[in-house]
Amino acid sequence: MTTERPGAADFVPPGADLDQLRQAAPACRGCELWEPATQVVFSAGAPDGRLALVGEQPGDQEDRRGVPFVGPAGRLLQKAVAEAGIDVATTYVTNAVKHFRFRQEAPGKRRIHASPDVGHITACRPWLAAELAVVDPDVIVCLGATAAKALLPKDFRVTKHRGQLITQTTSRGEKTFMGTIHPSAVLRVPEADRDEAYAGLVADLRTAAAALT
Repeated sequence: MTTERPGAADFVPPGADLDQLRQAAPACRGCELWEPATQVVFSAGAPDGRLALVGEQPGDQEDRRGVPFVGPAGRLLQKAVAEAGIDVATTYVTNAVKHFRFRQEAPGKRRIHASPDVGHITACRPWLAAELAVVDPDVIVCLGATAAKALLPKDFRVTKHRGQLITQTTSRGEKTFMGTIHPSAVLRVPEADRDEAYAGLVADLRTAAAALT
C-alpha cells in the first residue's frame, strides 16, 4: 500500500542554484525516509553536465558516505561510463529518491535495500525537477525502473523500451531522455550472464553518448 506523503515542494527553495538546493535538502521532511536514513544523498558530478545519469536511491554505502554511486553498483557504472566513451567531467549524477530506503531485522544487523514506492518517487520529484532545471543537461539517462517512473511516460518499460531515445518537453525546452537498466541489475544476474548484461548497459550508454554529438 502506498502511504500518503506531504512531498518535498515546500522544502525546495524557489530560484535556488545547485549549492542552495544541496544545502536545503537535509531539512526535507517530504516523506518518512529521512528519519531512519543516515543522511540525505543529493548529487555529484558536473554542475553544468551535458549528460545526467539518474538512479533509483542511495544504497548502504552511499547513505553512510553522503555521495551517490560509490558502492559496488556505482563502481560498475563508472566502468561502463568510461567504456561507453562518456567524459565523466561533463556528467551529472543523482537519484530519483534522496534517502536510502531499507529494512533491518534488528539494530546492528545488515540493512537490506528496499525499493522506493510510487509515493516516495512522487514526494521527492520536486528536488529532481529543480536540480535538472538548474543543471540543464542535454541528455538524461534513467537508470532502472524507479528513475523511469520519475521522468519517463507511464507506459515506459525498461525491458521493452531500453536504449530508445525519447524527446520530451521540460521547463528548459525539449530534452532527450533514455531509459536503461540500473547497474545493480547487472550485479544481480547469474555470473554466467553478467558479461552480456554489462555489455547491454554499455551499449545503451553509447547510444546516450552519441545523442550528445
